[in-house]
Amino acid sequence: MDFKKDSIEDFSTALAGKTSVPGGGGASALVGALGIALGSMVGEYTVGKKKYAAVEEDIKKLMAEAELLRNRLLNCINEDARLFEPLSKAYGIPKDEPGRDEVLEKCLRDAAEVPMEILRLSCKALELIEEFAEKGSTLMISDAATGAAICKAALLGAAANVKVNTKLMKDRAYADALNEETDLKVIRYGSLADAVYESVCSTLV
Repeated sequence: MDFKKDSIEDFSTALAGKTSVPGGGGASALVGALGIALGSMVGEYTVGKKKYAAVEEDIKKLMAEAELLRNRLLNCINEDARLFEPLSKAYGIPKDEPGRDEVLEKCLRDAAEVPMEILRLSCKALELIEEFAEKGSTLMISDAATGAAICKAALLGAAANVKVNTKLMKDRAYADALNEETDLKVIRYGSLADAVYESVCSTLV
């Protein structure tokens, strides 16, 4: 199982099928990778241009960070699937079987781990895209706006996949801590994505 290397057609077919993986977490990771890739695209059309010589080193740094983020998000596709499968099996353990609660709790924590990582990476991606939009080639500004919109979708998708797991956790202190971080990031970075998108679009009319 290596969804990262699937073709677009194969991945979307698997996503549409009656299987537990890939699911919303993997889809969010892929979307986030596509969003930050658009940031890198802005950078590619900026470096080497005399008009942007003053920010070229900044753009190169952004591109290096964006490439690391893109690869980490792509790796999350398989990792999300790997950690969700044990949870899927844990749900099938008879409710009266000794140790079921402990097994389920561990699986829920593990299953929440990757969407939480996707959420954090999406936040970082949005910070980079904001800077790409500010400093990058104006010819590619619509791609920065698209990247912001796409990364917001990844952020929201990841948040939903965190909360579907925290909802069932017995350790409410742990669950509440994850939920609080999730909510704060959705508010802050969802607003950032909107601001980048609206700022760019205001220059297109």
